Amino acid sequence: MTTPFTPEVAACRSAQQSWSRLSVRERLKPIRELRHLLVDRTNEICEVVAADIGRPATEVIGTELLPTTAALKFLEQRADRILKPRKVAGRLRPTWLMGCRDVVYHRPWGVVGVIGTWNYPVFLNVGQIASALVAGNGVVWKPSENALRTADLTHRLFLEAGFPSELFAKLPATREGGSQLAEADVDHIVFTGSDRVGRKLAARLGERLIPSTLELSGCDAMFVLEDANLPMAAKATWFGLVLNRGQTCIAVRRVFVHRSKMAEFVEFLRPLAEAAKPLSLVTPGQVEQSARLIDDAVKHGATAIRGTGIPACASNQLRPTILLDASPDAAIYLEASFAPVLAVISFDRIDNAVSLAARSPFGLSASIFSQDTDAARELAARIPSGSVVINDVIAATAHPATPFGGRGASGWGVTQGPEGLLAMTVPQVVTVRKGTFRPHLDETASPDPATHDIMRGLLRATHGRGFRDWVGGIREMIRGIRRKK
Repeated sequence: MTTPFTPEVAACRSAQQSWSRLSVRERLKPIRELRHLLVDRTNEICEVVAADIGRPATEVIGTELLPTTAALKFLEQRADRILKPRKVAGRLRPTWLMGCRDVVYHRPWGVVGVIGTWNYPVFLNVGQIASALVAGNGVVWKPSENALRTADLTHRLFLEAGFPSELFAKLPATREGGSQLAEADVDHIVFTGSDRVGRKLAARLGERLIPSTLELSGCDAMFVLEDANLPMAAKATWFGLVLNRGQTCIAVRRVFVHRSKMAEFVEFLRPLAEAAKPLSLVTPGQVEQSARLIDDAVKHGATAIRGTGIPACASNQLRPTILLDASPDAAIYLEASFAPVLAVISFDRIDNAVSLAARSPFGLSASIFSQDTDAARELAARIPSGSVVINDVIAATAHPATPFGGRGASGWGVTQGPEGLLAMTVPQVVTVRKGTFRPHLDETASPDPATHDIMRGLLRATHGRGFRDWVGGIREMIRGIRRKK
């Protein structure tokens, strides 16, 4: 049966077979060159990202190139050790498997399909692609239709770095390309995007039994405790609201502030919001959804803080908006959005804040502001999200040695860190058994009642409650062995 992208996937699979036979160190050589190329071509990268989605050069360097080069450096430093075959220690071997020697290998999936995103078109694409390639896979990449120039340059840089063109194929950047890739003859899919699209993709991949890594939407919560540094928490809130004009999956969407600090916290935020100028978003749908969320929150009792003017649905312009004390029934507390709009609500007891935050099905990241880091860590354990940052937002989640992924409606699987690299592989156990002692082989052909005594004795001796069971088990085994003889 013909599947989408048959020529590209077939060529990629053929190239992958040769690529996977190279050592990890050989596969890392182009990674080093790619890292240097990202530095050499910084100006060009900033220009194409600005042309595609309007991001300023400082943001591109700070949130795209610095974390991307760090991620590549991490692969150079650690990939060989992470992917190294692991010998299973003999002390862990059950007695009934004596003579076995086990090694766990990390085999590549084969051909990995990557459905890319546009909001961080360098960082969120290069890292995933590089991990898949270093793990020994071939990659077919469907970039976003909203970042065409960046995709073209990214692909060229991979090829200039030394990756074979058949091994890393760039597919047409069309809206329907993602669903087509889900029908292709690939072995694993990595998708970054909305939960709405992710659900459809997961359903189809489930039917085909194709494994996936899904990094989906977020509705991230911040908890500002009674002892928090309020000026710093307010600055972090604003940063988390307007970074990349709110077009960040782990942007701050809901802020829960202890009631005793609510008024003071809002006074730190108010001048930032009232002085803010409209921001341009990439798609009109983001503005339309934001206008609906703001109207709904106001109907549920919220007070909106923003600069002069109102959100305009006729264009891609939106003023950053802070919604104070909306009812917990307001959609802003539950829905994922991709715009500079957030809700601030007061709480008396942290249990109430945690319960309210948990009403949202998303669990990508969260943040806690408190001077008591031990208490903050205890609170973090109660928050069902892939990551929790204490006394900061967003930036720390890009640490190249830590995994990144969500829970609930925010998807499954991880990218980044050792766990993200291993997610690009399949564990395979290879067992070698020495000697000729194989009593289990004889039992199927000629059952021996004495075997029952041996197995029961072994069970008691190795897993009984104490010394008496051990002695009894040994005696039972000896009786069985004598009967066998």
